[in-house]
Amino acid sequence: MAISVLWAAPKVNPINHKAQSVPALNPLNLYGRTFFFSTVGFMIAFMSWYAWTPLLSKTIKEDLHLSSTDIANSNVLALTATLLIRFMVGPLCDRFGPRLVYIGLLLVGMIPTAMAGFVTSARGVLVIRFFVGILGGTFVPCQVWSMQFFDKNVIGTANGLMAGIGNAGGGITYFVMPAIFDSLVHKQKLTPHVAWRVSFVVPAILITATALGMLFLCEDTPTGKWADRNKMVTGSSGNSTPVKTSGVVVELPNGGKLGLDRSTSNSTLEEKKEPIEGYVSDVEAPRLGEVEIARAEVEIARAEVVKAPTFREAFRILTSLQCILLALPYACSFGGELAVNSILGAYYMNRFPHLTQTSSGKWAAMFGFLNVVFRPAGGMLSDVIYRRTNRSVSAKKFWLVFLGIGQGILYLTIGLLNTRTESTMFGLVALLAFFMDASNGANFAIVPHVFPQANGILSGFIGAAGNLGGVIFALLFRFNGIHYGRVIWWIGCICLAVNVGISWIRVIPKGQVGGH
Repeated sequence: MAISVLWAAPKVNPINHKAQSVPALNPLNLYGRTFFFSTVGFMIAFMSWYAWTPLLSKTIKEDLHLSSTDIANSNVLALTATLLIRFMVGPLCDRFGPRLVYIGLLLVGMIPTAMAGFVTSARGVLVIRFFVGILGGTFVPCQVWSMQFFDKNVIGTANGLMAGIGNAGGGITYFVMPAIFDSLVHKQKLTPHVAWRVSFVVPAILITATALGMLFLCEDTPTGKWADRNKMVTGSSGNSTPVKTSGVVVELPNGGKLGLDRSTSNSTLEEKKEPIEGYVSDVEAPRLGEVEIARAEVEIARAEVVKAPTFREAFRILTSLQCILLALPYACSFGGELAVNSILGAYYMNRFPHLTQTSSGKWAAMFGFLNVVFRPAGGMLSDVIYRRTNRSVSAKKFWLVFLGIGQGILYLTIGLLNTRTESTMFGLVALLAFFMDASNGANFAIVPHVFPQANGILSGFIGAAGNLGGVIFALLFRFNGIHYGRVIWWIGCICLAVNVGISWIRVIPKGQVGGH
């Protein structure tokens, strides 16, 4: 793939109007602009969500006379709020569209961010951090919005890049917040008591500017308004008339059947003997003509259009094995990332007492920054595997399982070794970040294939599962004090058990037309 795809206008699927490459460096293009704002919005939201962490272990702790328990409780509450928000905004994305939900979350989350300076007690920290957790919910509309603009051949890359760069906000904040604080103290001559409060004005301004950019410069879908999303699917002639299905039946690889109208092109059927690419069943599939192939593609695309959510549909999806297949590994990978992010600076200071708040924060920032490379790598490699295995979604699943098992092994190694050698510790944490972040990217490379007509519901639940994992792991850290190594190897055991346990589950529900 040529590097020019990063800035060239992408080739667009004429049926569903989704891009087949990611113009990440072209914000003037419709698809590139969506990529830019979705990515930057999540990065700033993530940075603001974790803005407390770099200053909490020392400066804020001393100023507000916080205990270690107070800090651990605030970490848990921040994750709990995001869990609830992600679960709720999934159906809202399907109902109102991810762009408007995204904008709403940013503006609502900006309010407690701007009010951080008014905190005067441990209780205030708990309340503010709970409501700041709203910003963590932006991950769901970020990914669902991406699924409306990028086709299945590159969705792992698009989602991985957006979330990877966005998650890097967790690393950026370790540089930005201490830098702002130090500048206010040393250059503006503010006291630490005032400086840390003023620091939170910066992320509040960035959040507001990004939300306004989304509102005035972006679209809900490639064809316009969310209410008109059914018009995204058109035939090769550009019309969006309903496709009748009768006559020929195509066997799909998951056991489902797709009916096609054979009456319009008998001559084409005789002249062109081509199978539908990527839809080869265990038994011989009928060989169809060009028109029939086009009609099959339209019918499949129509099955993937997001539908308004209903309680019955949501219950069916959330209780399915496919949902478990993706939710549990994400609870381990993203949940582990959240929990480790919350304690990593303190863990380093515990193992290496000579490190200051700023220096330990910089090493901890590495863990978040690696998202920029490793999470997209997980999604990109998932796309490569998908293309190289004749569009096998099952191959994507086994890539996810491999990464999950590797993640568990690294957790065990770090926790049991619990080294006091800096180079060893930092190297192992970086390697853990690869398996963890790549697993996150590989997970959301699969999501668009599973229940594509309910991307919001599924994405919201999986995102919430990630936070649930974060809450559980944060509680383990909370009740084990400074015994970080012990908790880390416990998490490793959980990761190994989960990823081996889900490896047998079928990726796409039997009989489903869309998603392949």
